[in-house]
Amino acid sequence: MPRTVLLNANVLDGRNPGRMATVVVEGNRIAAVTDASGGQASWDDADRLIDLAGRTVMPGMVLAHYHATYKDLGLTPSPFGLEAKPALQSIRAASNYRLALDCGFTGVISAGSPNGVDVAVKQAIAEGAAQGPRIMTCGRDVGTTGHTNDKSFPSHWQIGASGGLAICDGEDEFRRAVRQEIKDGVEIIKIFATGGHGVPAPADQWQLSPAELAAAIQAADERGAKVRAHLSNSAAILTAIELGIHIVDHGDGFDQACIDAASKSGAFLAPSLHFPKVMMQMAAGTAYADAMRDDFDQMAAILADADAAGVKILLGDDYGAYGFDHGLYAEELPLYVEHAGVSPLTVIRWATVNGADAMGLAGQAGEIAPGMLADLLVVDGDPSADIRVLCDRDNLLAIFRDGVAYKDDLDAIERLAIAAE
Repeated sequence: MPRTVLLNANVLDGRNPGRMATVVVEGNRIAAVTDASGGQASWDDADRLIDLAGRTVMPGMVLAHYHATYKDLGLTPSPFGLEAKPALQSIRAASNYRLALDCGFTGVISAGSPNGVDVAVKQAIAEGAAQGPRIMTCGRDVGTTGHTNDKSFPSHWQIGASGGLAICDGEDEFRRAVRQEIKDGVEIIKIFATGGHGVPAPADQWQLSPAELAAAIQAADERGAKVRAHLSNSAAILTAIELGIHIVDHGDGFDQACIDAASKSGAFLAPSLHFPKVMMQMAAGTAYADAMRDDFDQMAAILADADAAGVKILLGDDYGAYGFDHGLYAEELPLYVEHAGVSPLTVIRWATVNGADAMGLAGQAGEIAPGMLADLLVVDGDPSADIRVLCDRDNLLAIFRDGVAYKDDLDAIERLAIAAE
Protein backbone atom coordinates (compact mmCIF):
# COMPACT_ATOMS: atom_id res chain seq x y z
CA MET A 1 0.00 0.00 0.00
CA PRO A 2 1.46 3.42 -0.95
CA ARG A 3 2.31 5.57 2.03
CA THR A 4 2.40 9.32 2.59
CA VAL A 5 5.81 10.45 3.82
CA LEU A 6 5.95 13.96 5.31
CA LEU A 7 9.58 15.09 5.29
CA ASN A 8 11.11 17.95 7.29
CA ALA A 9 8.02 18.39 9.44
CA ASN A 10 7.78 20.44 12.61
CA VAL A 11 6.14 17.72 14.71
CA LEU A 12 3.95 19.20 17.43
CA ASP A 13 2.07 16.83 19.71
CA GLY A 14 0.79 19.05 22.50
CA ARG A 15 3.16 17.59 25.06
CA ASN A 16 6.51 18.92 23.86
CA PRO A 17 7.87 21.78 21.78
CA GLY A 18 8.04 21.03 18.07
CA ARG A 19 10.90 18.98 16.66
CA MET A 20 12.00 18.32 13.09
CA ALA A 21 11.11 14.82 11.96
CA THR A 22 9.70 12.67 9.17
CA VAL A 23 6.16 11.33 9.63
CA VAL A 24 5.03 8.26 7.69
CA VAL A 25 1.30 7.55 7.28
CA GLU A 26 0.30 4.05 6.23
CA GLY A 27 -3.35 3.06 6.06
CA ASN A 28 -5.17 4.58 9.01
CA ARG A 29 -2.12 4.73 11.29
CA ILE A 30 1.08 6.65 11.76
CA ALA A 31 3.68 4.07 10.79
CA ALA A 32 6.82 5.95 11.83
CA VAL A 33 8.10 9.22 13.26
CA THR A 34 11.83 9.55 12.67
CA ASP A 35 14.01 12.45 13.75
CA ALA A 36 17.75 12.96 13.37
CA SER A 37 18.55 10.90 16.46
CA GLY A 38 16.47 7.97 15.22
CA GLY A 39 18.04 7.55 11.79
CA GLN A 40 16.51 8.05 8.38
CA ALA A 41 13.02 6.95 7.43
CA SER A 42 12.84 4.60 4.46
CA TRP A 43 10.33 4.65 1.63
CA ASP A 44 9.45 2.94 -1.62
CA ASP A 45 9.12 4.35 -5.11
CA ALA A 46 5.33 4.07 -4.82
CA ASP A 47 5.21 6.21 -1.68
CA ARG A 48 4.15 9.84 -1.87
CA LEU A 49 6.90 12.10 -0.53
CA ILE A 50 6.13 15.66 0.55
CA ASP A 51 8.84 18.03 1.77
CA LEU A 52 7.07 20.24 4.31
CA ALA A 53 10.11 22.48 4.72
CA GLY A 54 9.38 23.12 8.39
CA ARG A 55 5.61 23.29 8.26
CA THR A 56 3.79 21.75 11.22
CA VAL A 57 2.29 18.29 11.61
CA MET A 58 0.03 18.06 14.67
CA PRO A 59 -2.82 15.82 15.84
CA GLY A 60 -6.34 16.60 14.77
CA MET A 61 -8.25 18.53 17.41
CA VAL A 62 -11.38 17.59 19.35
CA LEU A 63 -14.45 19.75 19.98
CA ALA A 64 -15.70 18.34 23.26
CA HIS A 65 -18.91 20.42 23.63
CA TYR A 66 -20.95 20.56 20.44
CA HIS A 67 -24.55 20.90 19.28
CA ALA A 68 -24.68 20.03 15.59
CA THR A 69 -28.35 20.98 15.11
CA TYR A 70 -28.22 24.46 16.67
CA LYS A 71 -29.09 27.35 14.37
CA ASP A 72 -29.83 30.76 15.91
CA LEU A 73 -30.95 28.97 19.05
CA GLY A 74 -32.82 31.34 21.34
CA LEU A 75 -34.00 33.65 18.58
CA THR A 76 -37.43 32.07 18.26
CA PRO A 77 -39.04 30.44 21.32
CA SER A 78 -40.26 26.92 20.62
CA PRO A 79 -40.28 23.56 22.30
CA PHE A 80 -36.67 22.47 22.39
CA GLY A 81 -35.99 19.95 19.65
CA LEU A 82 -39.00 21.07 17.62
CA GLU A 83 -37.54 24.33 16.31
CA ALA A 84 -37.19 22.68 12.89
CA LYS A 85 -38.29 19.49 11.18
CA PRO A 86 -36.14 16.50 12.17
CA ALA A 87 -35.14 15.97 8.54
CA LEU A 88 -33.87 19.56 8.30
CA GLN A 89 -32.03 19.19 11.60
CA SER A 90 -30.25 16.13 10.23
CA ILE A 91 -29.14 18.01 7.11
CA ARG A 92 -27.93 20.93 9.21
CA ALA A 93 -26.07 18.57 11.54
CA ALA A 94 -24.34 16.75 8.68
CA SER A 95 -23.23 20.11 7.26
CA ASN A 96 -21.96 21.34 10.62
CA TYR A 97 -20.08 18.13 11.34
CA ARG A 98 -18.33 18.46 7.99
CA LEU A 99 -17.57 22.10 8.86
CA ALA A 100 -15.97 20.99 12.13
CA LEU A 101 -13.72 18.63 10.18
CA ASP A 102 -12.85 21.40 7.73
CA CYS A 103 -11.80 23.57 10.69
CA GLY A 104 -9.31 20.93 11.86
CA PHE A 105 -11.45 19.07 14.40
CA THR A 106 -11.17 15.38 13.59
CA GLY A 107 -13.14 14.43 16.70
CA VAL A 108 -16.34 15.78 18.28
CA ILE A 109 -18.04 14.96 21.57
CA SER A 110 -21.66 15.99 21.33
CA ALA A 111 -23.39 17.79 24.18
CA GLY A 112 -26.89 17.06 22.93
CA SER A 113 -28.97 16.68 19.81
CA PRO A 114 -32.68 15.97 19.34
CA ASN A 115 -34.43 13.26 17.38
CA GLY A 116 -31.49 10.85 17.18
CA VAL A 117 -29.64 13.16 14.81
CA ASP A 118 -26.11 12.48 16.14
CA VAL A 119 -26.56 8.74 15.84
CA ALA A 120 -27.93 9.06 12.30
CA VAL A 121 -25.09 11.31 11.11
CA LYS A 122 -22.47 9.03 12.66
CA GLN A 123 -24.01 6.09 10.81
CA ALA A 124 -24.10 8.11 7.57
CA ILE A 125 -20.39 8.90 7.94
CA ALA A 126 -19.61 5.23 8.57
CA GLU A 127 -21.57 4.26 5.45
CA GLY A 128 -19.85 6.89 3.33
CA ALA A 129 -23.06 8.85 2.77
CA ALA A 130 -21.59 11.87 4.59
CA GLN A 131 -18.16 13.12 5.61
CA GLY A 132 -17.22 14.32 9.05
CA PRO A 133 -15.16 13.76 12.18
CA ARG A 134 -15.23 10.94 14.68
CA ILE A 135 -18.35 11.48 16.78
CA MET A 136 -19.10 10.57 20.38
CA THR A 137 -22.88 10.75 20.17
CA CYS A 138 -25.28 12.44 22.57
CA GLY A 139 -29.06 12.66 22.49
CA ARG A 140 -31.88 14.37 24.31
CA ASP A 141 -31.33 16.57 27.34
CA VAL A 142 -32.25 14.48 30.36
CA GLY A 143 -33.74 16.50 33.21
CA THR A 144 -36.65 16.96 35.57
CA THR A 145 -40.08 18.50 35.09
CA GLY A 146 -39.68 22.26 34.85
CA HIS A 147 -35.91 22.23 34.31
CA THR A 148 -34.45 24.91 32.05
CA ASN A 149 -35.16 23.39 28.63
CA ASP A 150 -38.51 22.02 29.78
CA LYS A 151 -39.51 25.68 30.04
CA SER A 152 -38.87 26.32 26.34
CA PHE A 153 -42.63 26.27 25.78
CA PRO A 154 -45.65 27.46 27.82
CA SER A 155 -47.22 24.69 29.86
CA HIS A 156 -50.67 25.39 28.38
CA TRP A 157 -49.46 24.20 24.98
CA GLN A 158 -49.20 20.67 26.36
CA ILE A 159 -47.24 19.69 23.30
CA GLY A 160 -44.08 18.69 25.13
CA ALA A 161 -40.70 18.44 23.49
CA SER A 162 -40.04 14.74 23.49
CA GLY A 163 -37.79 14.99 20.45
CA GLY A 164 -35.24 17.02 22.37
CA LEU A 165 -36.01 16.38 26.04
CA ALA A 166 -36.41 13.36 28.26
CA ILE A 167 -38.32 14.50 31.36
CA CYS A 168 -37.69 12.41 34.46
CA ASP A 169 -38.76 12.65 38.08
CA GLY A 170 -37.28 10.15 40.50
CA GLU A 171 -34.35 7.78 40.34
CA ASP A 172 -36.14 5.05 38.42
CA GLU A 173 -37.23 7.46 35.68
CA PHE A 174 -33.64 8.66 35.27
CA ARG A 175 -32.41 5.09 35.00
CA ARG A 176 -35.03 4.31 32.40
CA ALA A 177 -34.28 7.46 30.37
CA VAL A 178 -30.54 6.78 30.36
CA ARG A 179 -31.09 3.19 29.29
CA GLN A 180 -33.39 4.33 26.49
CA GLU A 181 -30.80 6.83 25.26
CA ILE A 182 -28.16 4.10 25.19
CA LYS A 183 -30.56 1.77 23.37
CA ASP A 184 -31.01 4.53 20.78
CA GLY A 185 -27.25 4.64 20.16
CA VAL A 186 -26.15 7.45 22.47
CA GLU A 187 -22.64 7.21 23.94
CA ILE A 188 -22.69 10.15 26.37
CA ILE A 189 -25.78 11.35 28.25
CA LYS A 190 -26.41 15.06 28.83
CA ILE A 191 -27.94 16.03 32.18
CA PHE A 192 -29.14 19.49 33.17
CA ALA A 193 -28.06 19.50 36.82
CA THR A 194 -28.16 23.23 37.68
CA GLY A 195 -29.13 26.56 36.24
CA GLY A 196 -26.63 29.28 35.40
CA HIS A 197 -24.31 29.91 32.44
CA GLY A 198 -26.74 31.66 30.15
CA VAL A 199 -29.94 29.82 31.09
CA PRO A 200 -32.83 31.47 32.97
CA ALA A 201 -32.58 29.45 36.19
CA PRO A 202 -30.06 30.71 38.79
CA ALA A 203 -26.69 29.02 39.08
CA ASP A 204 -27.25 27.92 42.67
CA GLN A 205 -30.44 26.05 41.80
CA TRP A 206 -30.22 22.28 41.62
CA GLN A 207 -32.49 21.05 38.82
CA LEU A 208 -32.52 17.46 40.04
CA SER A 209 -31.60 15.72 43.25
CA PRO A 210 -28.14 14.26 43.89
CA ALA A 211 -29.83 10.86 44.15
CA GLU A 212 -31.33 11.28 40.67
CA LEU A 213 -27.93 12.27 39.27
CA ALA A 214 -26.32 9.27 40.97
CA ALA A 215 -28.93 6.95 39.42
CA ALA A 216 -28.27 8.37 35.96
CA ILE A 217 -24.49 8.02 36.24
CA GLN A 218 -24.77 4.49 37.61
CA ALA A 219 -27.16 3.43 34.84
CA ALA A 220 -24.81 4.81 32.19
CA ASP A 221 -21.74 3.23 33.75
CA GLU A 222 -23.42 -0.17 33.89
CA ARG A 223 -23.85 -0.08 30.10
CA GLY A 224 -20.53 1.44 29.09
CA ALA A 225 -21.75 5.00 28.49
CA LYS A 226 -20.66 8.32 30.00
CA VAL A 227 -22.51 11.27 31.54
CA ARG A 228 -21.87 14.98 31.16
CA ALA A 229 -23.77 17.66 33.04
CA HIS A 230 -24.52 21.38 32.89
CA LEU A 231 -23.05 22.49 36.22
CA SER A 232 -22.66 26.03 37.51
CA ASN A 233 -21.93 26.06 41.22
CA SER A 234 -19.15 24.61 43.31
CA ALA A 235 -21.29 22.40 45.55
CA ALA A 236 -23.03 20.76 42.59
CA ILE A 237 -19.75 20.32 40.73
CA LEU A 238 -18.19 18.59 43.75
CA THR A 239 -21.18 16.30 44.11
CA ALA A 240 -21.12 15.40 40.41
CA ILE A 241 -17.39 14.66 40.51
CA GLU A 242 -17.83 12.47 43.58
CA LEU A 243 -20.58 10.55 41.76
CA GLY A 244 -18.35 9.91 38.75
CA ILE A 245 -19.31 12.53 36.17
CA HIS A 246 -17.27 12.29 32.96
CA ILE A 247 -17.46 15.92 31.77
CA VAL A 248 -18.31 19.01 33.79
CA ASP A 249 -19.92 21.41 31.32
CA HIS A 250 -19.26 25.12 31.92
CA GLY A 251 -18.27 24.71 35.57
CA ASP A 252 -19.02 28.26 36.72
CA GLY A 253 -17.99 28.35 40.37
CA PHE A 254 -15.06 25.99 39.82
CA ASP A 255 -12.72 26.61 42.76
CA GLN A 256 -9.75 25.04 44.52
CA ALA A 257 -11.90 22.31 46.04
CA CYS A 258 -13.15 21.45 42.55
CA ILE A 259 -9.59 21.44 41.23
CA ASP A 260 -8.54 18.99 43.93
CA ALA A 261 -11.53 16.72 43.29
CA ALA A 262 -11.31 16.76 39.49
CA SER A 263 -7.55 16.18 39.40
CA LYS A 264 -8.03 13.16 41.67
CA SER A 265 -11.04 11.67 39.89
CA GLY A 266 -10.00 12.35 36.30
CA ALA A 267 -13.19 14.27 35.49
CA PHE A 268 -12.93 16.55 32.47
CA LEU A 269 -13.83 20.26 32.44
CA ALA A 270 -15.26 22.04 29.38
CA PRO A 271 -15.20 25.69 30.55
CA SER A 272 -16.77 26.98 27.30
CA LEU A 273 -15.74 30.59 27.75
CA HIS A 274 -16.07 31.53 24.08
CA PHE A 275 -19.85 31.97 24.19
CA PRO A 276 -19.87 34.33 27.19
CA LYS A 277 -17.00 36.31 25.67
CA VAL A 278 -18.96 36.84 22.46
CA MET A 279 -22.16 37.64 24.36
CA MET A 280 -20.36 40.19 26.57
CA GLN A 281 -19.24 41.95 23.40
CA MET A 282 -22.48 41.62 21.45
CA ALA A 283 -24.80 42.59 24.33
CA ALA A 284 -22.47 44.93 26.20
CA GLY A 285 -24.19 46.95 28.89
CA THR A 286 -27.15 44.59 29.28
CA ALA A 287 -27.93 42.69 32.46
CA TYR A 288 -27.57 39.44 30.50
CA ALA A 289 -23.98 40.21 29.52
CA ASP A 290 -23.04 41.74 32.85
CA ALA A 291 -24.21 38.62 34.67
CA MET A 292 -21.66 36.57 32.75
CA ARG A 293 -18.65 38.74 33.51
CA ASP A 294 -17.85 37.61 37.05
CA ASP A 295 -18.08 33.93 36.10
CA PHE A 296 -15.95 34.52 33.01
CA ASP A 297 -13.25 36.36 34.96
CA GLN A 298 -13.22 33.80 37.78
CA MET A 299 -12.90 30.84 35.41
CA ALA A 300 -10.25 32.51 33.27
CA ALA A 301 -8.22 33.26 36.40
CA ILE A 302 -8.26 29.67 37.67
CA LEU A 303 -7.64 27.65 34.49
CA ALA A 304 -3.84 27.82 34.58
CA ASP A 305 -3.82 26.54 38.17
CA ALA A 306 -6.35 23.85 37.30
CA ASP A 307 -4.24 22.66 34.39
CA ALA A 308 -1.07 22.65 36.51
CA ALA A 309 -2.87 20.52 39.11
CA GLY A 310 -3.81 17.95 36.49
CA VAL A 311 -7.41 18.88 35.67
CA LYS A 312 -8.13 17.71 32.12
CA ILE A 313 -9.54 20.73 30.30
CA LEU A 314 -11.40 20.53 26.98
CA LEU A 315 -12.46 22.81 24.14
CA GLY A 316 -15.98 23.30 22.79
CA ASP A 317 -18.99 25.54 23.27
CA ASP A 318 -22.61 26.29 22.33
CA TYR A 319 -21.97 27.15 18.68
CA GLY A 320 -25.18 27.75 16.78
CA ALA A 321 -26.76 29.85 19.50
CA TYR A 322 -28.05 33.20 18.28
CA GLY A 323 -25.08 35.47 17.49
CA PHE A 324 -22.59 32.62 17.92
CA ASP A 325 -22.30 30.90 14.59
CA HIS A 326 -20.96 27.50 13.69
CA GLY A 327 -17.47 27.68 12.20
CA LEU A 328 -16.01 29.93 14.91
CA TYR A 329 -14.57 26.89 16.66
CA ALA A 330 -10.85 27.63 16.39
CA GLU A 331 -11.35 31.16 17.74
CA GLU A 332 -11.66 29.53 21.16
CA LEU A 333 -7.97 28.58 21.20
CA PRO A 334 -6.47 32.11 21.38
CA LEU A 335 -9.10 33.08 23.97
CA TYR A 336 -7.39 30.87 26.57
CA VAL A 337 -3.95 32.18 25.65
CA GLU A 338 -5.05 35.81 25.82
CA HIS A 339 -7.51 35.70 28.74
CA ALA A 340 -6.39 32.73 30.85
CA GLY A 341 -2.65 33.20 30.46
CA VAL A 342 -1.84 29.66 29.33
CA SER A 343 0.65 28.85 26.60
CA PRO A 344 -0.36 27.93 23.05
CA LEU A 345 1.19 24.49 23.58
CA THR A 346 -1.03 23.97 26.62
CA VAL A 347 -4.18 24.84 24.68
CA ILE A 348 -3.09 22.49 21.89
CA ARG A 349 -2.75 19.74 24.51
CA TRP A 350 -6.31 20.44 25.69
CA ALA A 351 -7.55 20.20 22.10
CA THR A 352 -5.62 17.04 21.22
CA VAL A 353 -4.36 14.86 24.08
CA ASN A 354 -7.22 15.68 26.45
CA GLY A 355 -9.83 15.58 23.70
CA ALA A 356 -8.76 12.11 22.57
CA ASP A 357 -8.75 10.93 26.18
CA ALA A 358 -12.30 12.19 26.72
CA MET A 359 -13.40 10.28 23.61
CA GLY A 360 -11.93 7.08 25.02
CA LEU A 361 -9.00 7.19 22.60
CA ALA A 362 -6.11 7.76 25.01
CA GLY A 363 -3.06 6.00 23.61
CA GLN A 364 -4.69 5.79 20.18
CA ALA A 365 -5.07 9.42 19.10
CA GLY A 366 -4.13 12.93 20.15
CA GLU A 367 -0.38 12.49 19.59
CA ILE A 368 2.03 12.11 16.68
CA ALA A 369 3.69 8.78 17.38
CA PRO A 370 4.03 5.36 15.74
CA GLY A 371 0.86 3.28 16.00
CA MET A 372 -1.43 6.26 16.60
CA LEU A 373 -4.49 6.77 14.45
CA ALA A 374 -3.68 9.02 11.51
CA ASP A 375 -5.91 11.89 12.60
CA LEU A 376 -3.60 14.78 11.87
CA LEU A 377 -3.25 18.26 10.45
CA VAL A 378 -0.57 19.80 8.25
CA VAL A 379 -0.40 23.49 9.15
CA ASP A 380 1.30 26.34 7.32
CA GLY A 381 2.85 27.95 10.39
CA ASP A 382 3.71 27.02 13.95
CA PRO A 383 0.67 27.06 16.28
CA SER A 384 2.92 26.75 19.34
CA ALA A 385 4.39 30.15 18.45
CA ASP A 386 1.17 31.76 17.18
CA ILE A 387 -2.01 29.91 18.09
CA ARG A 388 -4.01 32.12 15.73
CA VAL A 389 -2.65 30.36 12.66
CA LEU A 390 -5.27 27.69 13.42
CA CYS A 391 -8.06 30.25 13.11
CA ASP A 392 -7.50 30.62 9.35
CA ARG A 393 -8.69 27.53 7.48
CA ASP A 394 -6.39 28.42 4.58
CA ASN A 395 -3.46 27.55 6.86
CA LEU A 396 -4.72 23.97 7.14
CA LEU A 397 -2.94 22.42 4.18
CA ALA A 398 -4.09 18.89 4.89
CA ILE A 399 -6.63 17.28 7.20
CA PHE A 400 -6.39 13.52 7.71
CA ARG A 401 -8.97 11.48 9.60
CA ASP A 402 -8.29 7.78 9.93
CA GLY A 403 -5.61 8.11 7.28
CA VAL A 404 -7.96 9.63 4.69
CA ALA A 405 -7.13 13.14 3.50
CA TYR A 406 -10.37 15.14 3.59
CA LYS A 407 -8.38 18.20 2.60
CA ASP A 408 -5.14 17.88 0.65
CA ASP A 409 -3.23 20.92 -0.60
CA LEU A 410 0.11 19.17 -0.22
CA ASP A 411 0.76 19.15 -3.96
CA ALA A 412 0.80 22.94 -3.77
CA ILE A 413 3.81 22.70 -1.48
CA GLU A 414 5.62 20.59 -4.06
CA ARG A 415 4.80 23.11 -6.79
CA LEU A 416 6.09 25.96 -4.63
CA ALA A 417 9.32 24.06 -3.97
CA ILE A 418 9.82 23.41 -7.69
CA ALA A 419 9.14 27.07 -8.48
CA ALA A 420 11.69 28.14 -5.86
CA GLU A 421 14.35 26.01 -7.52
